[in-house]
Amino acid sequence: MAKVKKRGKGGPKNQDRGRKKKVSVLTSEQIDYVDWKDVNLLRRFVSERSKIRARRVSGNSTQQQKLVADAIKVAREMALIPYATRITTQRNNRGRDGDRGDRGDRGPRGDGPAPRPSGPPPGADDAGEETVSNEEAVAEVEGVTMNAADEGTE
Repeated sequence: MAKVKKRGKGGPKNQDRGRKKKVSVLTSEQIDYVDWKDVNLLRRFVSERSKIRARRVSGNSTQQQKLVADAIKVAREMALIPYATRITTQRNNRGRDGDRGDRGDRGPRGDGPAPRPSGPPPGADDAGEETVSNEEAVAEVEGVTMNAADEGTE
């Protein structure tokens, strides 16, 4: 018979990888109750971007992780811990006019004058409309009353 390869974790060699199990802060400091008002303790279980750290990172047991997560959620609701923290990164200087240097498929950049439009802008149909000067428009409007109610009041 052919040998069948077993999948998954191997024998005793793979179980001991030389890593020590992470010890929880709650266990090391003998904390039984995680208080949502203890912001300094809760910040240990939150990343820079205000994400709750995973169990494998913090070393908490399942029950401890549940208590910590609930306390963090209540502290966020009470505005003791932010929901998200914005971290800004500084960009490199791009030089003059924001030129990146690499133009990609667009070819070299022309420093000449701007291109001229080939025709009138869309919607600028002046065919059939006659232009009226400002004086003619004022003369047309002077003799016209806007509302019938305005005639009696002055």
